[in-house]
Amino acid sequence: MDAKVPNARYSSDDRIGVLEELLNERYSVRAFLPKEVDRATIEHVLTTAQRTASWCNSQPWQVIIASGEAKERFRQLIYKEASGGLGDDYDFTPPREYVGVYLERRRESGFQLYNTLGIPRGDKMGYAKQALENYNFFGAPHVAIIHTNEPLGIYGAIDCGAYVSNFMLAAQALGLGTIPQAALARHSGLIRRQFNLSDDRRVVCGISFGYADHAHKVNSYRTSRASVADTVTFVDH
Repeated sequence: MDAKVPNARYSSDDRIGVLEELLNERYSVRAFLPKEVDRATIEHVLTTAQRTASWCNSQPWQVIIASGEAKERFRQLIYKEASGGLGDDYDFTPPREYVGVYLERRRESGFQLYNTLGIPRGDKMGYAKQALENYNFFGAPHVAIIHTNEPLGIYGAIDCGAYVSNFMLAAQALGLGTIPQAALARHSGLIRRQFNLSDDRRVVCGISFGYADHAHKVNSYRTSRASVADTVTFVDH
């Protein structure tokens, strides 16, 4: 049914079709072209993502966009720290353990990545080398750091998660690729120092973004999604 939406420029079928297309197209890009994105396009992404819903309209996200020399300085510092075995400096508690179906999904995703890159199963050095590419931002010319206010707690972070999703969809609509990265948040102390964040700021994650290198094999695989039947319980009576 094509329900009428007041002041909508497009039919409901067209609107849901575009949204589904963007969601189905989007994937985590792990190889970018060096070409920089112009400032107007980046601001278009940010303006669109700013419409994200938040608890009490608190809009708890703050965003740092590092490009050019600033991005390169940051890349060198965080790569050095990560490759030296330092890290685990999260502002938010990471998952304690993956069990059951969550572990299965994580393994499936990881093995897809490694198989695509030709990394043999059990090659821990190969796994570690690929993981370090997080700190090269996978070659992206830009990286966004998402941080929030500490007193807002977990709900502020949840709102930031919604912002990250909308940032990625807006970028996808404008022909850009993205990858959300919890790995960067392992180095919150470094990030706080590098970008002069106050003690009440909490680093949620990063987003590397730019133009995807569609010719690179790492960008050829796609992860699966669970069915609605596996994730939703309908209660009618």
